[in-house]
Amino acid sequence: MKQATARTTLGAGPRVDAGERYFGEQAPRVAALCHLMAERFARGGRLLAFGTTAADRSDAAHVAVEFVHPVIVGKRALPAVALSPAHAALFALPDDVVMAFGTDATRVRAGGALTVGFGSCGAEWEFPAPSEDPFVAQELTETLYHVMWELVHVFFDHRGLLSGRASGPKHDGGNASFLYPFLGEQETNLDAVLADVEASVLAKGQEAGELRAATLAGSEPALRAAATAIRTRMEGGGALLTLGNGGSATDSMDAVADLLDPPFGWPARRGLDLAADASILTAVANDIGPEAMFSRQVIAYGTGRDALLAFSTSGTSRSVIAALAEARRRGLVTVAFVGYDGGAILGEGLADHVVVARSEHIPRIQEAHASAWHVLRGLLEDA
Repeated sequence: MKQATARTTLGAGPRVDAGERYFGEQAPRVAALCHLMAERFARGGRLLAFGTTAADRSDAAHVAVEFVHPVIVGKRALPAVALSPAHAALFALPDDVVMAFGTDATRVRAGGALTVGFGSCGAEWEFPAPSEDPFVAQELTETLYHVMWELVHVFFDHRGLLSGRASGPKHDGGNASFLYPFLGEQETNLDAVLADVEASVLAKGQEAGELRAATLAGSEPALRAAATAIRTRMEGGGALLTLGNGGSATDSMDAVADLLDPPFGWPARRGLDLAADASILTAVANDIGPEAMFSRQVIAYGTGRDALLAFSTSGTSRSVIAALAEARRRGLVTVAFVGYDGGAILGEGLADHVVVARSEHIPRIQEAHASAWHVLRGLLEDA
């Protein structure tokens, strides 16, 4: 299967180069779009996201959870929902923002909503990624919608820059000034704020590339060992069980999509997303407790033939730790993708193979995890 792996990007270099081109070219457009999106949200608009394939739908779910559940302290929750392509036109209202992943946006655009497409799909604002590798393209797309989510909030700190809203006093960025120095700008100077937002797009794109490179370089032995262990289990009839919370749940969703419907002519492989079934998750959370949401499923589905892949940006999620413990008791190979300093999962050796994206910024951690997973997926086909 070595020919198949040659078609995908296993190293960080091409990813970093593509990211530099992407954000260098798109930064002015991203800044302008974030302003327009903020105006829509200020008028009561919503974000509607939809995708065609299972992998596309994981991106739609990911962007929705980021807007609804912001991890920037003190920032507002914004209405966002992931829909099917067939229902997007039905739900869309003129003040909404629609994000299309790999699917046609023309029907929604006709209704007056602001349309954003990650590729050529008939949207007003299109952002095709400069890579023929679908994994790299997805990683750049994820970084881009994370950056949009982060920077839309900037304009809410400048009420006078949003159409139809009154200007307030000059804002002090306070403790956030070192991250977002433009929060202290006068609200009447849109050009100055747009220039600062554009600079922030470039800085965030660079930060994402640097963390990807550091994560892949520092985790190569763990990724290769994990791939060998998972491949061995799969060849013995086993499956890869995946899990995560919040944005990491969409990483789990994407991982299984890449197993069941892979690119490059690779064979489909067994994968089961333990974060996918709302009826099981809510039943366990309600009757036992949220800590058991995944471990209960490991009891039901996991055998000594299988492997478990857990995503946790903190490395300390109790539901993830409980699932890893249960998996070990049942003889599963355990792999964990974590952030920060690795948390308890790394510090206490709770997984057999651990990949650490060493950052405290959750969006950047998730982006590095996406790259690490895509490399691991390619290594599964490298006999």
